[in-house]
Amino acid sequence: MSRLLVFGMGYVASALAARLTRAGWQVTGTTRDGRDGTIRFDDDAAVVAALASATHVLSSVPPADERDPVLDRYGAWLGRGWLGYLSSTGVYGDAGGAWVDESAPTGGGRRVARAQADAAWLARGARVFRLPGIYGPGRSPIDRVRSGRAHRIGLATQVFSRVHADDIVAGVIAGFDAPAGAYNLADDVPCPQDDVVAFAASLIGLPPPPVVSLDSLSPMARGFYAENRRVANGKAKRVLGWTLRFPDYRLGLRALSAMTSPSPVTAAPAAASGDQR
Repeated sequence: MSRLLVFGMGYVASALAARLTRAGWQVTGTTRDGRDGTIRFDDDAAVVAALASATHVLSSVPPADERDPVLDRYGAWLGRGWLGYLSSTGVYGDAGGAWVDESAPTGGGRRVARAQADAAWLARGARVFRLPGIYGPGRSPIDRVRSGRAHRIGLATQVFSRVHADDIVAGVIAGFDAPAGAYNLADDVPCPQDDVVAFAASLIGLPPPPVVSLDSLSPMARGFYAENRRVANGKAKRVLGWTLRFPDYRLGLRALSAMTSPSPVTAAPAAASGDQR
């Protein structure tokens, strides 16, 4: 039996676990508090035992205090099986709106610790999945518009990439049989965030949210808007054989708007410590 241990059973990892469990895998995960049948991240004996039996190990745990918690605590027990890491396209920093692929330099932006963790997992022979903005059921621009938390910033030249959670699940599964290395999992249509928010509002019959100034945003949000890039996904398509179910945000948001109520992320067709992704 294939056995996956997930460090950080968060949003995307839970969707992956559900898909693999239906396919007959045994999936174990860690969380900070051991909720919902997971292992507490700091339960060393239980985690080491799970590592000993795992055929595949995936970490979705972001850096903490400028360090990778998984590698620091359990790196000595990571064996020769399959390793995966959910990273961020933030490792590329600001590209001035230009396209970036996996050959682009990393570590020059605000995500220095993330870039260092990304490099450390690559050095261990992991499949490193670099993710842009993630959306899906219960976590999308539609939800933010409905709750009144959405806004626009009025910067038409500020471009971002994004990806539906179902497509991340499909990409990680495709990576089980792929060479080690970095893979961008992003959709085909980078665009201004304002476009996405306005489209989400139109789908549910609401007016576009107001335009706000950058100065009114939190420091974290201002940092987000300080970077501008388009993420290329050709390597994942070519090497993983990855096929997007939702190649652009319009398809993804239409599917979400058609759902009668939020539900767990569904599996894509064939194609923190760690509760973040």
